[in-house]
Amino acid sequence: MAMADLTRPGLIKLKGILFLLMGVISSALLLVHAPNLTVGFLLVIAIWSFCRFYYFAFYVIQHYVDPGFRFAGLWDFARYMVARRRR
Repeated sequence: MAMADLTRPGLIKLKGILFLLMGVISSALLLVHAPNLTVGFLLVIAIWSFCRFYYFAFYVIQHYVDPGFRFAGLWDFARYMVARRRR
């Protein structure tokens, strides 16, 4: 059963806010659990790296590698990369 695309602007904004809250709360809990500079530094690097990967998957690939392909999510990006490797 396929899930319908989210199209209502209010729900899209709510989804973004929930992602932000989830990231802030989980980061804060991690730092409370292990409050040291190493954990904080590694957390910053991990967040920055995942943001750059997301940018790569959805902007760089679509604008510079394969302008005709549109990804609906990271799963589609992974399938695209596997299929491209097989060619």
